[in-house]
This record gives sequence, structure tokens and C-alpha cells, in this order.
Amino acid sequence: MTNPEIDPAEYECAHVTCADAIDIITAREVPLGGLRAMTVRRTLPQRKRSLIGPWCFVDHFGPDDVAATGGMQVARHPHTGLATVTLLFHGEIEHIDSTGFSNIVRPGEVNLMIAGSGISHSEFSSDATEQLHGVQLWYALPDALRNGMPESQHFVPTWAEVPGGQVLTYLGSFAGQSSPVDTRVPAHAAEILVDAGQTVEVDLDASCEHGVLLDSGALTLGVRDHEQTVAPDELAYLPSGPDALRLTAGPEAPARVIVVGGRPFGESIVMWWNFVGRSHDEIVAYRRAWQTEIGRAEDSDSADGAGAAEPLGDGEGGDTIAEPVGDGVEGPRFGTFPPDQPEPIPAPPLPRVRIKPRRQS
Repeated sequence: MTNPEIDPAEYECAHVTCADAIDIITAREVPLGGLRAMTVRRTLPQRKRSLIGPWCFVDHFGPDDVAATGGMQVARHPHTGLATVTLLFHGEIEHIDSTGFSNIVRPGEVNLMIAGSGISHSEFSSDATEQLHGVQLWYALPDALRNGMPESQHFVPTWAEVPGGQVLTYLGSFAGQSSPVDTRVPAHAAEILVDAGQTVEVDLDASCEHGVLLDSGALTLGVRDHEQTVAPDELAYLPSGPDALRLTAGPEAPARVIVVGGRPFGESIVMWWNFVGRSHDEIVAYRRAWQTEIGRAEDSDSADGAGAAEPLGDGEGGDTIAEPVGDGVEGPRFGTFPPDQPEPIPAPPLPRVRIKPRRQS
């Protein structure tokens, strides 16, 4: 999924510990664009918190009537320095990316796309989809890994019965289940269904921060002696330290929850549009490379913002910029794409000033 904001903020994010036992982050609505504009609810990044472990982006969408909104129609767009995770509750999404990987992701499955030094992909709800409902998550790659080769993986986990509900582990190890997906970083993601009026208790890795997103139902979280109610679309943040979590559903209906976690990231990042880098100048260079590769180089110089960096590669223009990709392989940073696809999405203009750092409170 792309960040569709016309004037996306630039975030410089640093890990800051939080003394609160459970902190609630409310969502803001962001339209994906177009006349019928499917809308997502975004809880990360926000001014109050930009990272949960390595996780830097949480979008929650649906249930969405595809006949009314057009569903997900996201043409080819770029990413750097991060990984994207697609999880669905209803509907199907057709994924194509520049590594040559393509598939349809369905409910109960996970698509992990690691951008590394650069990747481009598209996402469209399938013709068979009548209702679209799910989440998309991003996590940042550490400096030592962020320029690696791009890669995509797909996995279909199995539900595990636990007292009070069920757990589906998509990534990492959680609730006694392990995923074979190579995340390259210590990160985990799981879906929990809590039966109406019941409590699910799960062990936590005390070295990790966690985020708990409530999709549906009523939920009360318990950590040690502290309890906190969570409303649908809210994201609860748990700092590292607790080694167990209680999830209690209301008496009227089951609760569906997504849990993400990972060790505190320990690095500052700059995130703008679909790029994660380490400086404003890197973001400028990524944007310029993308515009050149899609044949929009003439739009780049007028929209590079303040403090524009030198072009990547030889800077002589043309359709692509030859540069090392991943482990030193020469080629366009954002790869090649199958023919006869919709036009790629150009990057929005950068701000005309170097934006001050945004840090967690």
C-alpha cells in the first residue's frame, strides 16, 4: 500500500521509552484517493508515537463495500528501507512487484515484501472481492540491512486453539507458534480471536515493545495489575518489560485483534511518503530516482524541496539510473515491471523547507 497523502509529513523517528503501562493511540482517517476514495484508519505514525519496536506504519481498512468505493486500486509505487505486511479479514488483493513475485493474498494468509534498497509493487482488490477488510503494516529495516536485496514471501499459517479463543501467528514466534517467514529482523505479528466474554492469556517477550490493534468487538487489556479498555480502530502500545498479556472480550461478541511486536528499534529514521531513510537528503535522492525511472524526471527538479541532494548514479537522466541494487547488482533501484500495467504513481512534491525532526514523546 502507498501513503496517498498529497502533502505527506516527513518523520524523523527515534526510539523513546514510555513509562505508561498501556498507551492508547487513536486513528486518523486517510483517503486512498480517487472519486470514490476508500478510506483507511492510520494509527502509526502519529505525533505521539512513531515506532513500536521496528513497526512504523499501521493502516486499518474496511469492512469496505467495493461496489461503492472501488476497493483498493493502488498502481505501481516504490518503497525503500522497510518491509510491508498485508493481512486480510475479508476479500482478496492481487499483488505484483518488481522482483517478479505475484500472487493473490486472502484472509488468514500473509504477504511480506522486504523493500531493501528499493522495490516497486501494485495492489488491486480482485474482481471477486465484494467486501475488503484488513490491515497493512510496515516495519523499518536497521541500517545494517536496509540496503539488502528486495524479496517477497507468502505464508498460510494454521489457527491454534488456546483457552478463550484462537491465535494465528503470521510472523516470528508468538503464543507458542512460529512462522517460517524470514523477516530479517526480530519482529512478530499475530491475529487473536477472543471468544465473547472470554479471556485469552499470552506470554510476551519482555525485551519487546508491542502494539495491539482492535479490529472489532469490545476489548479490555490486562498487564500485571493494570487494565485498559480499547475501542475498535485504536492501537494500544505496551513498552518492553511485561512478560504476559490478558485480552478479555466483551460479553456480546468476539473480539478480533492484531498484535505486533519487536525489540526497541534503537535507530533514528526519516520516513516520507513510501520511503524510509536516514536523512532528508536520502529521501530527496530516492524520490528523484523514482521520478527518473518512471519517466517523470522533468517533474523532479521543480519538486525536490529544500536541500535537494545530488542524483543517485551518474545523474545523466534517461529512463533509469544505473546503480548498485542490493548486494551490488547493477540496475534500476526500483526494478522492472510487467508490461500493460496501469501507470505508476508519481511521488508528491517534497516540502520547500527542511522539516524539523519529529520525535516520540
